[in-house]
Amino acid sequence: MFNKILIANRGEIACRIVKTARRMGIATVAVYSDADRDALHVEMADEAVAIGPAPAAQSYLVIDRIVQACRDSGAEAVHPGYGFLSEREAFAEALAAAGIVFIGPNVRAIAAMGDKIESKKLALAAKVNTVPGFIGEIKDAAHARRIASDIGYPVMVKASAGGGGKGLRIVHKESELEQAIRSSQNEAKASFGDDRLFIEKFVTEPRHIEIQVMGDKHGNVIHLNERECSIQRRNQKVIEEAPSPLLDAATRKAMGAQAVMLAKAVDYDSAGTVEFIVDKDKNFYFLEMNTRLQVEHPVTELTTGLDLVELMLRSAAGEKLPLAQKDVKLEGSAIEVRVYAEDPYRAFLPSTGRLVRYRPPAEGARDSVTVRNDTGVYEGGEISMFYDPMIAKLCTHAPKRAEAIAAMERALDEFRIDGIRHNIAFLNAIMHHPRFREGRITTAFIAEEYPDGFHGRPLDTAAKQRFASAALSAALKKAQRRGGPIQDFVVSLDGEAIDAQARPIDWEPGESAMRMDGVTIQLAPVTGGWRLSEGGMETVAIVRRKRAAELAALMPAKLAADTSKVLLCPMPGLVVSINVAPSQQVKAGETLAVVEAMKMENVLVADHDVTVKAIRAQKGDSLALDDVIMEFA
Repeated sequence: MFNKILIANRGEIACRIVKTARRMGIATVAVYSDADRDALHVEMADEAVAIGPAPAAQSYLVIDRIVQACRDSGAEAVHPGYGFLSEREAFAEALAAAGIVFIGPNVRAIAAMGDKIESKKLALAAKVNTVPGFIGEIKDAAHARRIASDIGYPVMVKASAGGGGKGLRIVHKESELEQAIRSSQNEAKASFGDDRLFIEKFVTEPRHIEIQVMGDKHGNVIHLNERECSIQRRNQKVIEEAPSPLLDAATRKAMGAQAVMLAKAVDYDSAGTVEFIVDKDKNFYFLEMNTRLQVEHPVTELTTGLDLVELMLRSAAGEKLPLAQKDVKLEGSAIEVRVYAEDPYRAFLPSTGRLVRYRPPAEGARDSVTVRNDTGVYEGGEISMFYDPMIAKLCTHAPKRAEAIAAMERALDEFRIDGIRHNIAFLNAIMHHPRFREGRITTAFIAEEYPDGFHGRPLDTAAKQRFASAALSAALKKAQRRGGPIQDFVVSLDGEAIDAQARPIDWEPGESAMRMDGVTIQLAPVTGGWRLSEGGMETVAIVRRKRAAELAALMPAKLAADTSKVLLCPMPGLVVSINVAPSQQVKAGETLAVVEAMKMENVLVADHDVTVKAIRAQKGDSLALDDVIMEFA
């Protein structure tokens, strides 16, 4: 076994690898960019090496700097995590040339399966069902139009070296194709250093179900059951679970057998994931293979009792797999949600800044329920615009799926983040959604259930009473502590008067959460009251003395500023392109500009017909939230 390994990554996955290495007695080396000098993974590792400026293309994606960091630190092997260089054949080759072990599959497997185009060709040769499409690289826009026309819309434009939703666009009509190609190429180049694209048919009503495989250097390959990853937004996974609520034992066995067969075809010898599209009738089609550890690997670990990072380390060190296929367990149900630094109330735009408060729920096992939180941040740390917006991966495990969902609801209610916007309310709303609870999900779930965006889980009568009672109870307790009057209070929720009754609460003034009626309610002070949230629902409760409420009702309403004459930058980011010029007439739906933030390109389109008056930003500008990009006549 290795004495020291280098982790060529950052964030939560780097921290997660450190934990297993530490348990195995292996020393760890972190690498960091200028933006990550004070990051948690740097603090957790035994030593750390600086590798360059903040942009990933100048640090985490520079192979020579990673190899040099290995030489400088004496690391014998490198774990690449996911993303960055994890599926780059050239990286594995450079490490081998330097006498450093790559903790991942052999170079041939990376080349054949890590490349989405080559993997499809291999799957076809092995008689594995694949999604209809053109098995080859797009030459130019005209070539893409011919392919898409032959296949039939909708189609998917995908980066050959892609993953994590980067470099992927669904195109419903020809007029969208060229912009999709440009954005996919730009994202792929920035994230993977490879802008090759291909096109395949987009299967309607699909479910995304993947099989985890594990191999060693002695020809042994097994599968570790499946993960359902159908809850996605913009083709990026949001919620994952194991096992899938769709599959039966026979389908699981058939999918696993195909995944193992495909892996054995390239002598696969590490952790990898074979992804399938599955229709409602349980027909499955090979989509691609990821030759690395997946973001969602914890749900597999929770349902099998295995440590996938440990298995990768042992395989890389030449050890045989410690179990056979018949030994693989499937116990209980696990769910993972990705907590992102994004604002679900503003079209999920990225949110950057300082984590003023970061208080995750308590981890560990209790009453047959396990809570796990993989993270790479800490209270007081900074969420950077340069990298993926993930804050944490929160997981729950229980004997039954319904119990795991209930545990996740409680854990999300207990998760407190202040200083930036986050998607916890959105995640909790999905946990409460009847369709999700019933397992009737597809990759279009979010688009179908939230077609106009997320506006919070609606408050029913019981929720209104609960929030109003919580606000009143908090106000009374606060007044009692100050020795003030505790009569004649009036409660309103978002302007609506509610007849509330005080309840016993477990809360003290200044605390950010209270327990009432067996639930956790989070509250943050606002002028005259609190912002309350629970179960994906959120409201503002104002508590006033009766006379103060009467006077407040006479105050004129404050009107929102008119922003129809300007295009504001919706998030801190870098201007990729300005697509219009002064005096140009633009139709609704046409692209005005493209802004990149957290490795994703955001296309800003006109929501109505406009004439451009002036351009206030240019390509390459770094803009803050609500900076003016252009003005309209």
